[in-house]
Amino acid sequence: MMYNYKQLSVRFETPSLLRVLFNNPPINLVNHETLRDLHQLTSEMEASPDLKVVTFESANADFYLAHWDISSKAPAATSPSEDPSWMDISLRLANAPVVSIASIRGRARGIGSEIALGSDMRFASIEKAIFGQPEVGVGLVPGGGSLERLPLLTGRARALEIVLGANDFDAKTAEEYGWINRALPDAELDDFVMDLARRIDSFDRQALVAAKRLLNRGSIPSEDRLKESQATFFQASGWPGAKERGRKSVELGMGKHSDFELNFADHLPALASTSLPTK
Repeated sequence: MMYNYKQLSVRFETPSLLRVLFNNPPINLVNHETLRDLHQLTSEMEASPDLKVVTFESANADFYLAHWDISSKAPAATSPSEDPSWMDISLRLANAPVVSIASIRGRARGIGSEIALGSDMRFASIEKAIFGQPEVGVGLVPGGGSLERLPLLTGRARALEIVLGANDFDAKTAEEYGWINRALPDAELDDFVMDLARRIDSFDRQALVAAKRLLNRGSIPSEDRLKESQATFFQASGWPGAKERGRKSVELGMGKHSDFELNFADHLPALASTSLPTK
């Protein structure tokens, strides 16, 4: 892989097993550069005749992927963007002839959670992983696929709890809900994921590709529904409530390594007022 990735570190464990680290200091915000890197990586995954497994990890123990960088403007819903769309990338990842595994430490919120949901499997640290879809709490709606993927994994009622409650969830609860495959002690996470990746890597690629393709039947959200949610998210960025709550979020430390980012959900009720939440 000769591409000069800006936010991804890539390393081959074997010719058919690739490890990818998200690395966008200070808190692994997701922006258009992240999507350009993922677009290129997905293209290389699709084109490779040898690749079988890719793991996605983070170089930041506190933040797997924080959320969308609000300083990186979303395109208007009525105007096509030259930047890659996460919706398109996520569908390509789902249908790629490669198995993708997310190994999650730190906070995965908003599109950070949705990028993890775009992997075929998800495993997380009991001590360090936190999941959340806080969009409703900041006056928006999720626009990166969680509205489509979470009900398939958790059921409708729990998806409503996750999205409408806009709260943080620990890894054990995420496991119980079906959001992730397993929650593991932090000291065991790396070995477990790599043992699974190496086991899959030992099998014939033809069988892996065929089995994944057949499993995808009926379990992949439709492109139309994904794009409807994405368009609504873009529209929501212009809603008065979203603008005001976004402004207050920045004042409280959004986008920085701050208490706001570490304890995002605790601060959401305060966005309707000027006071900080009490703990």
